[in-house]
Amino acid sequence: MWLLPVPPRGRPRSRPGRQAPVQPQSSPSPDLRHRPARLHRPGAPGVPGAIELPGAPGAPGVPGAPRAPESREHREYRRYRGSRVMICGRKARPAAEQLRAPSDGAGGSRRPGRALKKMGLRSHSPDPPQHSASVSPPRGAAHGTAGTQGSLIQAGAVGARQGLTEDEDVQRMLRGSLLWKVKAKGGSRERLFRLQEDGVTVCFEGRFGRSRSPQSFSVAHIEAVREGRQSEGLRKHGAAFPERHCFTLAFKGRRKNLDLAARGEEDARHWVQGLTKLMGRLQAMSQMEKLDHWIHGVLQRADRNKDNKMSFREVKSMLRMLNIDMDDVYASKLFKECDHSGNERLEGRELELFCRRLLRRPELEELFGRYSGEDRVLSAEELQDFLRDQGEDSSLSQARAIIRTYELNEKAKQQELMMLDGFMMYLLSAAGDILNQEHTKVHQDMSQPLSHYFISSSHNTYLTRNQIGGTSSTEAYVRALRAGCRCVELDCWEGSDGEPVVYHGHTLTSKILFRDVIESIRDSAFEKSPYPVILSLENHCGLEQQATMARHMKAILGDKLLTQPLQGQDPHDLPSPELKEKILVKGKKLPELWQEPRGVTSLLDPKEEEEEEEEEEEEEKVQERSPRRSLQSLQEIKPLQAKDASQVSPELSALVVYCQAVPFPGLAQALRHPQPCQMSSFSERKARKLIKEAGPALVRYNARQLSRVYPLGLKMNSANYNPQEMWNAGCQLVALNFQTPGYEMDLNTGRFLPNGRCGYVLKPLCLRSPPGEGSRRLALHIRVITAQQLPKLNRDKGSSIVDPFVRVEIHGIPADCAKQQTHHKLNNGFNPRWEETLRFQVRAPELALVRFVVEDYDSTSCNDFVGQFTLPLPSMRQGYRHIHLLSKDGASLSPATLFVHVRCKSL
Repeated sequence: MWLLPVPPRGRPRSRPGRQAPVQPQSSPSPDLRHRPARLHRPGAPGVPGAIELPGAPGAPGVPGAPRAPESREHREYRRYRGSRVMICGRKARPAAEQLRAPSDGAGGSRRPGRALKKMGLRSHSPDPPQHSASVSPPRGAAHGTAGTQGSLIQAGAVGARQGLTEDEDVQRMLRGSLLWKVKAKGGSRERLFRLQEDGVTVCFEGRFGRSRSPQSFSVAHIEAVREGRQSEGLRKHGAAFPERHCFTLAFKGRRKNLDLAARGEEDARHWVQGLTKLMGRLQAMSQMEKLDHWIHGVLQRADRNKDNKMSFREVKSMLRMLNIDMDDVYASKLFKECDHSGNERLEGRELELFCRRLLRRPELEELFGRYSGEDRVLSAEELQDFLRDQGEDSSLSQARAIIRTYELNEKAKQQELMMLDGFMMYLLSAAGDILNQEHTKVHQDMSQPLSHYFISSSHNTYLTRNQIGGTSSTEAYVRALRAGCRCVELDCWEGSDGEPVVYHGHTLTSKILFRDVIESIRDSAFEKSPYPVILSLENHCGLEQQATMARHMKAILGDKLLTQPLQGQDPHDLPSPELKEKILVKGKKLPELWQEPRGVTSLLDPKEEEEEEEEEEEEEKVQERSPRRSLQSLQEIKPLQAKDASQVSPELSALVVYCQAVPFPGLAQALRHPQPCQMSSFSERKARKLIKEAGPALVRYNARQLSRVYPLGLKMNSANYNPQEMWNAGCQLVALNFQTPGYEMDLNTGRFLPNGRCGYVLKPLCLRSPPGEGSRRLALHIRVITAQQLPKLNRDKGSSIVDPFVRVEIHGIPADCAKQQTHHKLNNGFNPRWEETLRFQVRAPELALVRFVVEDYDSTSCNDFVGQFTLPLPSMRQGYRHIHLLSKDGASLSPATLFVHVRCKSL
């Protein structure tokens, strides 16, 4: 074989009447460019998807497919560009009903071919395996490895059922439309937008191509499509266009919104509906289909002259796009082996064969062979053994259900058997994900008081960049709330015309109206989570504008705003998160007549007092290292703050029910006289000091009352702090700058990944009822096996190939914090293989987070970030698992994955 197997791992098993297979010894697989070549038959198993360029000679197409009529705008565009629009796609080839087992593969000795003998079929068939054309794979799965590669619109059974090829909205997008692109700072430009043949990429450029090179975006990167003027940009600058002509594309990560206006209502409707359908189709795609489509896009980019044939030079270019630095001699040999026609061009089945050779997953073939035996087909009983070793439900009914769900071959499914393709489909699905799928929905007790939960919280939510000269935007609130944030901050200052504004005082940040912020919160608060949202008000307004704030909140939020204590509950006790679709106000409150004072002498929020001290300290540091002119200009900024800002208006005070902001009275007094509905804020510095000096007492305090921790006052770059040490002390509202990516935000995303990403996570019992015993210590062993399709870091430099390594980090109590990493693999970001085991001991697993990081090794400078994934240790599943990597800003890097084996053992 051209890929050498590694020694199989795991315990050898034996059953009555069957001899345990002998496991041969062999060496690990070398790098791809050093592998010996061996011709692999067309149709060999184990490779997701058949790859063929659309329209290639000999490749099945869509005969007689009608071409959609061209619009006038597109005729203008084509006249200039000299291009031709083709709706690309292809149907699945009819497949044979006869089930045949693969004839080769890795994995050592096989068991006797019991399963195939039961069916009366041959093992080691000389013909390539085909899958039944009548199969309806799950979740948009492709029809096996030999049948359905093409554009997204054509790929898979789901696409065929949805009829996207003939869909009127998609056809209009393929022809192209002239849309006005509304700029964030005002003004608009008309651009020709057109969906590309892959069904995922949308390109746009000047009407007659007079602008710079075309720009593009992927449908996969769109978070939401909003109709009408539902964005800050369109509300400000879109008045010239009818509302029904307008729509907004909100992107994942940090990319700005794209505000668009069509020439007519019909065009806008086609684009909104078409994009929504394509987004749904993408979400329904399996991991194998995503891989197919990704490869298809690379093939299209590599085919420079667009003749649907690949020369050796184009193949080398494609390999670099795939992050492979393959030796020229081996690449040439592989090319010639696949060039059956001998014309020095790969086309049709030749190109499919070449891609199959690249896309093989030998580690999965070995794993499959270890359980299936020599017949290379898994029976339900053999799948039971695999499930048992995975630590999952290993009942016979569960094994049969998995075969019914994931097996692609209809005949095998009827016989309750699983082929290699079905096994790969299963491992690449959500069922093979490292995250426990039960934790992707709300599974925790949500009836406990708010103080018993970690609550996803944002600091300076209004900022899109740094807090010195960044832009304030209502879109920042929308992004935070859609990311699961349940506590947002509003810094409120006196505005002109009697309207309060939100911005970062004493800085150059822009201002937004308080009213606009509340409207955005109303529209987005419960899109992703139904659980309550807390508005943390930092009030610098006078009594008059405070009353205006109260009027705006009552008028805009309506019944969503909680203004009275819950009936039937003690008003001094905190409610539970079951207070669904309600918005709570955190702020200062006038003392009630019946309340007895408890030493509170100031209405000033302690955060304001502390920030003043910290800003003075930070400004002194900045003066030492910053130009005098810029500091003088910064110091000249005097935000409009009323003289009576330290007072509270009765209207605003009445809206504060359960989250009354008070100065911290000290742990001793707070523990003697607990006030659950009062909460204090701590800077990260003060929180660390409390943890160091009185950690156990702070844990007891946080079991009864809410506390909020925020970053230091005047950090130039809006940097974050490590939230884990605050969670260790039971702090609920650990506020971070959501606009600043980094490992801190990775930890925050991982902490709130379980429980349906609802923004509330139940704290461990030891933090809810201290002092309590934690879980038993764990020995955690993670075998890093392979990575797949890592992204290129430098797309502009074709010869740039990553040298990846994997680092696993444990974040928890100080005694558990540790990190280990693999060796780096030279010049292979496509399918590097490590087979290295990293070992950890975890003393408090209920608090631990596990972060998987892939970086590009550099011997002369800092390593470059490639991707990461973070999750709580209690949500991590054992066994063979795929990890789907995320970018620095949290967006998916699909189809990039890690393949690992996880084993936990109590000590």
